[in-house]
Amino acid sequence: MFFFLRFVLGLALLPMASSAHAAGVPGDCEQLIVGLAPSWNSMRGELQRFERSGSGPWRRTGGPTPVLFGKNGLAWGRGLAGQEESGLRKKERDGRAPAGVFRIGKIYTYDPALPEGADFPFHQVTKADAWIDDPTRRDYNRLVTIDDPEHPPPWFAKEKMRHNDFAYRWLVEVRHNSDPPVPNEGSAIFFHIRRGRARPTSGCTTMAEPDLVQLITWLRAESHPCYVLLPRNVYGGKAEAWKMPAPGLFAVGEKF
Repeated sequence: MFFFLRFVLGLALLPMASSAHAAGVPGDCEQLIVGLAPSWNSMRGELQRFERSGSGPWRRTGGPTPVLFGKNGLAWGRGLAGQEESGLRKKERDGRAPAGVFRIGKIYTYDPALPEGADFPFHQVTKADAWIDDPTRRDYNRLVTIDDPEHPPPWFAKEKMRHNDFAYRWLVEVRHNSDPPVPNEGSAIFFHIRRGRARPTSGCTTMAEPDLVQLITWLRAESHPCYVLLPRNVYGGKAEAWKMPAPGLFAVGEKF
């Protein structure tokens, strides 16, 4: 009985499993990327970066960066916050970027090393790697590495990651619909290099390569970086409740 009571008390002291999905920016996040769109249907917007020490105040670092979102705008995604909101939901192949708060995952790159000054977990993409966007597969929204890329399975050509495409030289994973993936709610969401000033995406966030490299060199794993993506008017209403930087901290000229 004494052992059982100690076991129960020990469980009570552990963080609740639901805390991983507590609404808002988590307390361990000390680097925050904020993407703002003019409206739900906007394909263009801006990123700004913020830092803090522990639970201290947010400080803006650098200026705004122009970015492109989904060709059809934004829709609520599944991450640390947003999945409980009412409104349009992100679906596979809907051409919308997921809105909400999300962890940042690994960096995936064609290169054997990250840019000079970068220090973040990464994976060099090989000819054997695929990212699954087929909702019917068990490994949906996961990285898969096949055994024999010279004799790949039939599905591999559509899902492979290595295309020698300049836009995918650097991929920064946005952990939307990741814990665990739910079929058909969106997959393969990354930051990557834009294909042009007016070329929106299927759901990723893209920018000029120098801006993406700067972002990559800024990221630090020990700071548990996160990404917030919202329409500007929604951000203003959520900033305090979701523990995000106050609108007044953004670069001069930003409108909320």
